[in-house]
Amino acid sequence: MESFGARLHRAMVERGPLCVGIDPHPGLLARWGLSDDVEGLDRFARTVVEALGDRVAVVKPQSAFFERFGARGVAILESTIRQLRDRGSLVLLDAKRGDIGSTVQAYASAYLDPSSPLYVDAVTASPYLGVGSLAPMFELARQHGGGVFVLALTSNPEGPAVQHARTSDGRTVAQTVIDEISQLNAGAEPLGSFGLVVGATIGDTGHDLSSVGGPLLAPGLGAQGATAADLRTVFGSSLSSVLPSYSREVLGAGPDVAALRAAADRALADCRAVLPAR
Repeated sequence: MESFGARLHRAMVERGPLCVGIDPHPGLLARWGLSDDVEGLDRFARTVVEALGDRVAVVKPQSAFFERFGARGVAILESTIRQLRDRGSLVLLDAKRGDIGSTVQAYASAYLDPSSPLYVDAVTASPYLGVGSLAPMFELARQHGGGVFVLALTSNPEGPAVQHARTSDGRTVAQTVIDEISQLNAGAEPLGSFGLVVGATIGDTGHDLSSVGGPLLAPGLGAQGATAADLRTVFGSSLSSVLPSYSREVLGAGPDVAALRAAADRALADCRAVLPAR
């Protein structure tokens, strides 16, 4: 089976280096003139799929905004995943799961086993019970050509207290995460299947991303304050591995399909002006 890294590399070559979120929070539903219920959720998700599913390399549904509506919301998430697949987008589920033992194995089965109704191309995960605790996710991803994006350097103000803390060998906690993911990608071409989440708003933190070998998901662009030009500061020589991620900057253009497409096109043009050509 073709690896997620290979499929992602091809998608970014063919469609451009852009990930767009599906984040149907109450404020956006209201801005679109939609009700804050499952009907509004369904209309929102279907519109984003129609606008971007056949144009954007990666679409990233935020699981929490579907889960808040219970079983019916999760059913819409399942439907959204299927629709995106039918239109050719890679689906990255933003779930940020992390646990140990049989529980993390269950999370892995939920998102990375092709028999699951929530099966996606890749999922975000939290390593702060130890990167090794995510081993079942990594293993199932290898088996089925999936990917895992692990939180490393996040843009929330509480993050550095943990991520910049020093371990006994002098490295930061974040650098240990970066280094362990780098080992998982060793030898992978053209791109490893195990990525990192590194916020586009964090500036130059002095962390070394040069050996990761996998994709670097960069949320925080647009409405959250970062510009495409900020990617140079954050990622330096690792720019070729960056997958920029926008949500509100693009979604705020809805519900008009043409306006959503135009917003995504603008975001992609901004990123292409900064990132190396593939």
